[in-house]
Amino acid sequence: MEKKKLIAVIDGQGGGIGGLMIKRLRETFGEEVDLIGLGTNAMATGAMLKAGANKGASGENAIVQTVKAMDMIVGTSAIVLANSMMGELTPKMAEAITSSPALKCLLPLKMPDVEIIGASKEPLPHLIDQLIKRIQEIIY
Repeated sequence: MEKKKLIAVIDGQGGGIGGLMIKRLRETFGEEVDLIGLGTNAMATGAMLKAGANKGASGENAIVQTVKAMDMIVGTSAIVLANSMMGELTPKMAEAITSSPALKCLLPLKMPDVEIIGASKEPLPHLIDQLIKRIQEIIY
């Protein structure tokens, strides 16, 4: 039997985007994958656990240590930018995420002072549809 894929979903602030990602991933993959909700704060982690994450952890050290063992990391483009999310995403977190051997699947959401050239201006639900489709291609 093949080992379940470990997918970390990383979010901050209220965890709304991460929670939506977890919900859609759970609906699509059921128990075929283990979803780990990693929040920059407890509120974000709680939202992802409520949405269906198998496990959750909060804060810098939890993120730095956990991303090393993941097969895939999912989040917005902010998770690889130090001091994003109003400072919640620390430089140490950004470095650990970008240095992780896991595949990173990032949604290009608008951030102050950052423009990702070529990124579509699709609404969040459409971006999550594209994310789910891409993860299905990778896993299957």
